[in-house]
Amino acid sequence: PPAHSRYDWIGPPDKHSNLRPVIFYVPPEESPLERRLRETRQEAQACDQRFWARHNRAFCQEKEEFIYSRLKAKGLEMRDETGQKATLNAEEMADFYKDFLSKNFRKHMQYNRDWYKRNFTITFLMGQVALARALRWLRWKKKNV
Repeated sequence: PPAHSRYDWIGPPDKHSNLRPVIFYVPPEESPLERRLRETRQEAQACDQRFWARHNRAFCQEKEEFIYSRLKAKGLEMRDETGQKATLNAEEMADFYKDFLSKNFRKHMQYNRDWYKRNFTITFLMGQVALARALRWLRWKKKNV
């Protein structure tokens, strides 16, 4: 982002996690509470990035292995006679999706719990920052009246 920007910038989706990274604006006179909020948001973003990048890599790898094993069981190659990648039908892929979700259920539950905790903390800090700014504004207004 340009140096004069006063807003967070959102980038294009990451090729591994499919999440859009955020470059957070750092105000010149950031208070310790505002810094804590920004750092908490950055850490939440980093945790999400790590989880979804790992999850998506595992998903793609296991999907390819599943397709390969099913095609091999049918006596087919990964590519058909025209050179196009062979695929499975929707019912066969539904088996993979169901198994993958079942196998990763605990990971998803843990991720969801952590996500809610992080976002509750962020919401609480946002409330504190908003209150501190409102009090600062009222003190400034009272002093200048």
